[in-house]
Amino acid sequence: MFKIFGRKSEDNKPDLLEITLQKPVDCLCDFTYNFYWQHNGEKLDPDWKVPDNNLTFGDLIEHLKKGGNLKINGNVGHRLCSSMGTDLVYFGGTGKEIPAGNVYVDGNVDTRMGISMTGGNIYVKGHVSEPMGNILEVKSDLKGYRKFRSITDIVSNGLKGDNPLGFKLLGNKLTINDETVKDTVGARLDVDFEIIVNGNVDLSTGILMRNGSVRVNGTAGKIQVPL
Repeated sequence: MFKIFGRKSEDNKPDLLEITLQKPVDCLCDFTYNFYWQHNGEKLDPDWKVPDNNLTFGDLIEHLKKGGNLKINGNVGHRLCSSMGTDLVYFGGTGKEIPAGNVYVDGNVDTRMGISMTGGNIYVKGHVSEPMGNILEVKSDLKGYRKFRSITDIVSNGLKGDNPLGFKLLGNKLTINDETVKDTVGARLDVDFEIIVNGNVDLSTGILMRNGSVRVNGTAGKIQVPL
């Protein structure tokens, strides 16, 4: 259980948490806990246990914040990894980006995976429904899985050796041609960069951006309440 596909961490501490889902669960690894400040724990609380598991929603987040990884067996619901990689002010954080571990899904993922995501990686073995979030696909380094990274992370920190799929990064310009509909494109971007989307986007394009620009050569959805 606490191995990364056969490997242990160097300090022999658990590096991989593993959960199994009997049916899809929404808001797993959601750093906002389904926008906790709007419902004050009525819809989701960090202390709630993930259905059919002994770990809480908060356990998953804290593990990822420490650089640990998570493997999910089964199909996942909506808003997986929302705002992953962000130290949210509402919970006493800085509002800045922080390192995050990887999430591996052995199953399908429903809509809005990775909305406002700024760090970490998501690996998915099955289908990912649209609209997706603030993510792009790169060539996977893990057989049988698709790999996704945050648009904001790629723009801010570069490809880190990854090979683009459906987008180009040249100078201070990112051009997206992957024909997928996305939410929150460029979320929390704070570098002078131009993002060009050749296609349609959905909700909250450029939400909480402090620098840069997003140009959409297509239709765009409405702006939501800030994350």
